Amino acid sequence: MINYQSLKSLLFKLQPETAHHLAEFVLRIPNMSTLPFNSFLKYHFINDDILRQEIFGRTFFNPVGLGAGFDKNASMIRGTQILGFGFTEIGTVTPKPQDGNPKPRMFRHIEEKTIQNAMGFNNDGAYKVSKRVRETYPFVIPIGINIGKNKVTPEKEAINDYINLIKAFKGLGDYFVINISSPNTPGLRDLQNEEFITALFKEAKALTNRPILLKIAPDMSEEDAVALTSLAVQKGADGIIATNTTIDYSLVKHPKNIGGLSGEALKEKSFKIFEAVAKELYGKTTLISVGGIDSANEAYRRIKAGASLVQVYSSLIFQGPDMVMEINKGLIKLLKADGYKNITEAIGADRKL
Repeated sequence: MINYQSLKSLLFKLQPETAHHLAEFVLRIPNMSTLPFNSFLKYHFINDDILRQEIFGRTFFNPVGLGAGFDKNASMIRGTQILGFGFTEIGTVTPKPQDGNPKPRMFRHIEEKTIQNAMGFNNDGAYKVSKRVRETYPFVIPIGINIGKNKVTPEKEAINDYINLIKAFKGLGDYFVINISSPNTPGLRDLQNEEFITALFKEAKALTNRPILLKIAPDMSEEDAVALTSLAVQKGADGIIATNTTIDYSLVKHPKNIGGLSGEALKEKSFKIFEAVAKELYGKTTLISVGGIDSANEAYRRIKAGASLVQVYSSLIFQGPDMVMEINKGLIKLLKADGYKNITEAIGADRKL
């Protein structure tokens, strides 16, 4: 419906963060009225029984979700559905509002179809964001809430930030994501340890009946990733999201020395960690794969490896608003070609060989 490639040439003349704010302005319009977007929604939102799943007590009409970081402040939830996503994840939200890292803090690597961001959890804080979610929730598609600690919070007090966030969003959202894997908050990845995971899930599970997932970084060894995620599941995690952005700057030709890489350059690194985790945890918990997913074939590879759901973000920037629809239509063709009547039959197919 939109010639995005022509539009992209104009958008890419803007600073990446400026272009993002422009997209946000457009995607906030459905909060006031969805009427102008009804034809767009009908065209893009794929509702086919072959893709439908029941997870976390909610219906996921399709398995393609928007990854955290795009809708930091829950201002685009209605717009997310219009783009065709089967679920969305807001945040990362911190207890107190924070501006994030100094600008510029987002960069395009156009040749590699990769984004480098050092945003630093810029968001409006738990009070304002939870108020916005309350105005929308419950919503037709599931909403995940990605939570993290404030930059100024000392590591020894970090658990309090996560607990306070779970309390702030009580009764809201369909699942929580514990973000201790972003490279853009100093010391955050140090929380990827047994002591913190054990203490956090013990307290968090006592506070909410919502599923709580752990999101991990791609920059650890496969052995460490399996050990950490297995521990998290043992301590009560309801799912694993793999992976966040990478600080392996060798993946692009002209990297900045800050932030994390997402998009095509992350694809194989992310899949490698996901595959290792899935070999251990498929069938034991819900697995979500994110990192470099840009096509139906890539989404299908993650699904057959054990992912119940997938998430995208950077590829949306490079491919435009038809991408989610195209992935879902492609998935339908792939599932039917392999003789599956529902996506659940394909999940983990490579684990069963």
